[in-house]
Amino acid sequence: MRRTHETISKAPIINAEFTVTRKRALTGIKPTGIPHVANYIGAIRPALALTEEYDSFYFIADYHALTVIKDPAELRSLTYEVAAAWLAMGLDPQKSTIYRQSDLPETFELNWLLSCVTPKGQMNRAHAYKAAVADAEAQGKTDVDAGINMGLYGYPVLMAADILLFSSDVVPVGKDQSQHVEATRDIAQKFNGTYGPVLKVPELLLSPTAASIAGSDGRKMSKSYGNTLPLFAESAPLHKLIRRYVTDSSGPHDPKDPETSGLFQIYREIADPADTRLVHKALSAGEMTWGELKETVFETLDAFLAEPRERYRELMADKSKINRILVEGADKARPDAIELLARVREAVGRVEIRS
Repeated sequence: MRRTHETISKAPIINAEFTVTRKRALTGIKPTGIPHVANYIGAIRPALALTEEYDSFYFIADYHALTVIKDPAELRSLTYEVAAAWLAMGLDPQKSTIYRQSDLPETFELNWLLSCVTPKGQMNRAHAYKAAVADAEAQGKTDVDAGINMGLYGYPVLMAADILLFSSDVVPVGKDQSQHVEATRDIAQKFNGTYGPVLKVPELLLSPTAASIAGSDGRKMSKSYGNTLPLFAESAPLHKLIRRYVTDSSGPHDPKDPETSGLFQIYREIADPADTRLVHKALSAGEMTWGELKETVFETLDAFLAEPRERYRELMADKSKINRILVEGADKARPDAIELLARVREAVGRVEIRS
């Protein structure tokens, strides 16, 4: 029976065949540019917190991005940006492992081996593929697969290879990405059912705040909506963006519902709990205006991001340092990848021939 865990402490060891001294968490990071505040609250912060209990692996999914990014310079730039962002927000390469997906060739051999046990029908049901087909149908295309590459179609298998290569116990994701972990579980179980208990079946770890942070227009904070607060925006642009937040029509001294405010959602996540209670009380009693809340959120968020903003700036000014961290991370991760792939090769019947 499958279980979804929202707290780290409940994640079990699910396969008795695998004995480890410390459980492992793996987080995939797609290079889509500089993260925004909701990305930090819903994904980066909870993923970094896993280092307290788990042996944590983080990888930049640069080859995943090739399904949509065709400009080599853009891919390189986005890879550096997202790596620098996570490092600036607290990822410590001495306490965890961060690497580029493309630096581990074992990932792509495992991808093929998993493809050979994965039913085509399962790929037909993948969200990204179904969405692309639905879009083609909406446009009235006779060939609904026109423009869909095999990278997008087989995306869940490559994601499974990323996860299974390191015998991950848990995979933290937002609710909209949970299907990838479910697909990974199915693929691992299919492989194990065919070849024996070689692969660890991971657990899904959902972030409870991943989809709850509202942007400036009241919708979910998203780059596609243009309503975000970029993590490393300078003070003046950040202040301007916060001032643009839509609020309700409550008068200055009217009671207000903090729970409906995207600004209060953000404040609650970064402010001291005692200060959060005071602001909640003041809004509810009509003792704080929306304008005053905006100023309070700006001052708190700007102070919170001051040091990470500077670290990000320093890292992006020395990309060789970012590259060195990623290469060292791949070197640290690769022995485990080689060992797992050797077990998979043996299971499928590959004969090692040595001169």
